[in-house]
Order: sequence, then C-alpha cells, then structure tokens
Amino acid sequence: MATPTESVIELRDGLFKIRVLSAGEGDPVVFLHGAGGLFWEPLLDGLSNQYRVIAPEHPGAGASQGLEHVHDIWDLVLYYNELFDALGIESATLIGHSFGGMVAAEISSNNPDRVRRLVLIAPIGIWRDDHPIPDFSGVPPDGLPGLMFADPSGPAATSMPAPDPSDPDSLLRAVMTVASILQFVWPLPDKGLSRRLYRLRAPTLLLWGTADAFVHVAYAESFKAAIADAEIRLLDGVGHLAQIEDAPGALAAVSEFLGR
Repeated sequence: MATPTESVIELRDGLFKIRVLSAGEGDPVVFLHGAGGLFWEPLLDGLSNQYRVIAPEHPGAGASQGLEHVHDIWDLVLYYNELFDALGIESATLIGHSFGGMVAAEISSNNPDRVRRLVLIAPIGIWRDDHPIPDFSGVPPDGLPGLMFADPSGPAATSMPAPDPSDPDSLLRAVMTVASILQFVWPLPDKGLSRRLYRLRAPTLLLWGTADAFVHVAYAESFKAAIADAEIRLLDGVGHLAQIEDAPGALAAVSEFLGR
C-alpha cells in the first residue's frame, strides 16, 4: 500500500489538534473511522488511486486532541464543519464505518449541501429491539475479534493493528480511542438520528457484511427505509469490519457507486 501523508490540523487557536492521513488527487473523499481507531485501510488505499482521500482522526482518539471541547453530537457536527473548512473542503463524498457511519449520517442530515455521495459501512445510530447492539465497552479484548470478524482467527483479523501490551502509552491511546467514542454512544447508540435522516439528500450506499455480529444486517433495511435515495450492497460471509475482511469486494462496491 502507498504511504499516506500525515499532518496535524489545528482548530480554534489550538484547542483541537487533529491527526489527518491523506493520499491521492482528484475529488475529495473523506473517511470517518470507527472505534478501532484510524489507520490506512486497504479501502482508502484503493480509492486514493482515483480520489483525494482524507481520513481525520476523531478528537480524543489516538494522538488527536480536543475531545473536552465536544460535549454532544451537535458539537461534533459543528466541529466537523469547521474541520472541513480548515481542509478547504466545500463538499465531498463522505464514507463512514460504524461510529464513523453514524457521524457521517449526522453531518449529511444536518448539512446536506456538504455531501455529494454518502457511503455508510455498517453504521450505528439506530436501535432495534429485535437486534440490540452490544455494549462493546464491556466486551473483554479476547472477545472483540468475534464481534468484528466472521473469521476471528483469519488473516484479516490477525493483521489488524493492536496496541503494544508492553508500551503504556500505546495502551493508553487505545483506551482513550474507545472512551472518545463511548461519550457519544453510551448507554445506547441511538441519539435520534432516525428523526433526522429525512433531510439527507445525497445518494447513499449502505454496505454490510452478512455475518456482522455487532450491527446486524437487518439494520441495513432500517437505514434504507429512512433515507430517500439509498441502496444496499451486501458482502457475503464477512463481519462488522467488512471493508477489511473483504477488501476487494468493498473497494469494488464503493468504486462502482462513486463512479456513476
């Protein structure tokens, strides 16, 4: 894979210091990551051959700072508008995975003119009593691969970046990444997004693994019913990190959607 450019964007006179990975040239594609943190995924690498791919780190995750200035989902949407301004992005394609999918949907609903196309990969943000989403903060580390991957011992799962257990700073960054996201999803990852999705105008791709043990594939229909122009693409036999477990399939689906 290509080595992306890493930069730090400061907002509000240094209150926010955000790590950003980017590569490629062309129309902007912004990727918002989930609770696993920010790293250069195969999907981003593949898309960077045709687009300018920009992947900001969530405030408080990894090396990024400023979470204490974001108190709720509305603050988070305003923050992302400021970040897009600082990056010179008037409008873009937005891709979000899991928690990042929820945030991408909130941005697209609240600021529809900023989003040309939207890709939601197994997003959270809606609740179904028949398929409750597990509280991942209570899942022991050895139980997480089974929630995230259909094959928790397969090559996709074992190749995921993990904190160094001998490095206290690495462990702290991993804990803070999860904590930075729990602030917006605990106790239930439903903050009323379904009431706002009617405002979303961008053509939307809902990409899901059929074996997702974290956000059941039934949620794809829930999102589709709430979004005016949405379609579902399923990746057979893969889990919540579908874009990792079936990287070629995810890239093909997203590329075809964006190329229309």
